[in-house]
Amino acid sequence: MFNSKNKKESIVDRKSTNRNIIGKGTKITGDLISEGDFRIDGEFEGTLNTKGRVIIGKEGFINGNVQCTNADVEGKFSGEFNVSDTLTAKTTAYITGNVTVGQLSTEPGAAFNATCNMKGAVKELGKETNVKKGKQASA
Repeated sequence: MFNSKNKKESIVDRKSTNRNIIGKGTKITGDLISEGDFRIDGEFEGTLNTKGRVIIGKEGFINGNVQCTNADVEGKFSGEFNVSDTLTAKTTAYITGNVTVGQLSTEPGAAFNATCNMKGAVKELGKETNVKKGKQASA
């Protein structure tokens, strides 16, 4: 009925969908490292490092350093935010500090009072400017 091949596949599937939640009313201080996603509906102070997505719920608050692949912010963030792909600031978001992103998406109403650096933006802008002037961009 069960064979080792199916067992290995189900273990891998569960590992890739690893989701961590800090619930409303919970406060955690320290350093967190994970391969999976994080949802913060409570408070977190410290360093969070994940290869997954960080979601800060409406009631959530992070004060510290975060490094992740993607992030969706509905609550509050203060500190150093390094998002290698896309940071989405929802309508209720309040973000302060220093932010480094691949892409930034902000909805109307979001408060974004941070210093922001976009990775790769200068290189792309240089290519686009040369094309507009009638020159081909070199690779």
